[in-house]
Amino acid sequence: MSDEILINVTPVETRVAVVENGVLQELNFERQRKRDIVSSLYQGKVCRVMPGMQAAFVEIGLGRAAFLHASDVIIDGEVPSDEKGIEKFLQEGQTILVQVLKAPLGTKGARLTMSLAIPSRYQVFLPYSEKLALSQQIEDEIERERLLACMEVFKKQGYLGGYIARTAAETVSEESIRADMLFLNKQWEVISSKIEEVKFGLVYEDLSLPLRVLRDWYQSSVNIIKIDSRLNFELMLEFADKFMPEVKPLIELYNGERPLFDIYGVEEEIQKALDRKVQLKSGGHLIFDQTEAMTTVDVNTGGFIGRSSQQQTIFKTNMEAAQATARQLRLRNLGGIIIIDFIDMHSEEHKASVLQVLEKAMSKDHVKYTISNVSELGLVEMTRKRTRESLERLMCEPCPTCSGKGVIRTPETTCYEIFREIMRDARQYSAKELLVVASKKVVDMLLDDESAALADLEVFVGSRIRFRAEETYTQEQYNVVLL
Repeated sequence: MSDEILINVTPVETRVAVVENGVLQELNFERQRKRDIVSSLYQGKVCRVMPGMQAAFVEIGLGRAAFLHASDVIIDGEVPSDEKGIEKFLQEGQTILVQVLKAPLGTKGARLTMSLAIPSRYQVFLPYSEKLALSQQIEDEIERERLLACMEVFKKQGYLGGYIARTAAETVSEESIRADMLFLNKQWEVISSKIEEVKFGLVYEDLSLPLRVLRDWYQSSVNIIKIDSRLNFELMLEFADKFMPEVKPLIELYNGERPLFDIYGVEEEIQKALDRKVQLKSGGHLIFDQTEAMTTVDVNTGGFIGRSSQQQTIFKTNMEAAQATARQLRLRNLGGIIIIDFIDMHSEEHKASVLQVLEKAMSKDHVKYTISNVSELGLVEMTRKRTRESLERLMCEPCPTCSGKGVIRTPETTCYEIFREIMRDARQYSAKELLVVASKKVVDMLLDDESAALADLEVFVGSRIRFRAEETYTQEQYNVVLL
């Protein structure tokens, strides 16, 4: 495995691309006007407590109230229970310290928690807890025991709070773990003093995207990290020198004339990731549809007919689709409930193989996910943790022509709506003449394909009908004016 991390920085936007063996696998970007707020700490004010929902809405200065569930409430070590609900802990107007778990998604506000967690390279610091834990992705039992023993020794030396060892802590020296704990304690001291100063709003925000990339995205398979900004390059070197010396030789400043993303074909892949249709090498294709409730992925053989039996053709298409789907979920950052509609397979062995390929392809994803078995209808239900908006929701907005439906009425449909509107007006009003204003396509169809029906309509209503093509109108828009 040969991974490359590419970072493109402009004054208004920072973009990060992960390229594995020459293929774009993951994309993340942050716009200056809309910084990523996940993990940020805020002093918020409770604006509404909902005992029925066991939740509260909290103003933190984002323009839309954020959501705090009872399961994320903790005050003086106590949490809400069946006997003592959220209304016993929170009151309207109360000031509380919260952390953002999920950024605002669509029409939903941010999701908050009062169980604070401050991440560093090797550990996550829990200031209001005393527990020690390990990432589930560290599977080696001997290594788990070593890390836990190491954390317990340093904890006894007076380090405050609780700690969770991250995946990156695996095989790391005891001295590095200790230095990480010391850094987190000092950082919490700074945050604590800021908490005293800030009465409302932002208290602490996470590192900038280039530095988060070093902290969270680096793994042993990465062999180069390229960035096209000298300022951020120097900041990354400074950060690596202090916390990740082994990564420092991999950081490279790109100052070529051609844009960095153009050289690796990233821009073209981004455009493809915004399309509904994803072409497979075999000739088949996938169709992605993202809704508020879920994302569906439809697998089709398309023009692929194969060289053997129909079941082998279906099997090969589904195998390729499983790999392509896993890549697209990462690239498009799709989360929540995901339904994959594979082509029906009769063989249980084929179903198991497709599921195995999907599992293997998804194992590279650093976001938490679950996958179910293939149902009798060939459907696979899976979930993928959603903390940020998808690529489509970040880069696109609903079409003003079709109101986000993805379809618009045909000129023929609009013509018949105009006919009905004319008949309604003729019954209610007495007009010698009617003017129909519509798009050129609709007017052309009225005067050509529908000319006979139009002539009959003029006789029926007893009024002359004139037309005017309006360039700014879509083929769904029209007006019938009484003259």
